[in-house]
Amino acid sequence: MTARIHILKAGSKLPELDALFGDFEDWIRDGLGEMVATEVVNVADDAPLPPLRSVDAVIVTGSSAMVTDHHGWITRASDWLGEAAARGTPVLGICFGHQLLAHALGGEVADNPAGVEVGTVIATLSEAGAGDPLLGPGAPAMPVQTSHQQRVMRLPVGAVLLATTERDPHHAFRYGERAWGVQFHPEFSAEVTRAYVAHYAEQGRLAAAQRHAPVSDTPVAAAVLQRFATMLT
Repeated sequence: MTARIHILKAGSKLPELDALFGDFEDWIRDGLGEMVATEVVNVADDAPLPPLRSVDAVIVTGSSAMVTDHHGWITRASDWLGEAAARGTPVLGICFGHQLLAHALGGEVADNPAGVEVGTVIATLSEAGAGDPLLGPGAPAMPVQTSHQQRVMRLPVGAVLLATTERDPHHAFRYGERAWGVQFHPEFSAEVTRAYVAHYAEQGRLAAAQRHAPVSDTPVAAAVLQRFATMLT
């Protein structure tokens, strides 16, 4: 039987990207490949969450919302996600989803003291990350696409640190054997990331080094999605 991944849609892409086909969930589906089926649940629009007994795996998308906004849908999704991870359901939280997973499991999320992290940056794997089945087959220091204002300040008790970046010491983690949070966007292309860099630059929130840093595709990081799918088949 084909595994089915529920994609919790927590937000949408920048309006500046309206001319580009798809949204977070579409790009994630493309990265997963055809080995799994997917079902999108628009939690940001208060769509009901499915019974966990019917869920094979979960991916949580990015969002322009902040975990610390504590909107009703964020609280409901957090409670549901924490229970899913506790049950051993395979989970992949991306960007906002990474932060939501940490929050759901008792970690702390807040504005990043180092400011916005956006662009193609280097994620350095920890020793545990190098041996991790999802991240480890990549590279000890791999380029990733980022765009976030908040970060995980404190990991949940029992979580394993997998990767760091210059501006984020908790860039990826694993909880138990089957729940992962990654602050980077494995589904982002260089084109998408450039739009986010331009967005923050227009707001005057980036130093010159960030505004002019090269942006490139990140196939090693993108492979995380297909590896997640492979684990379910």
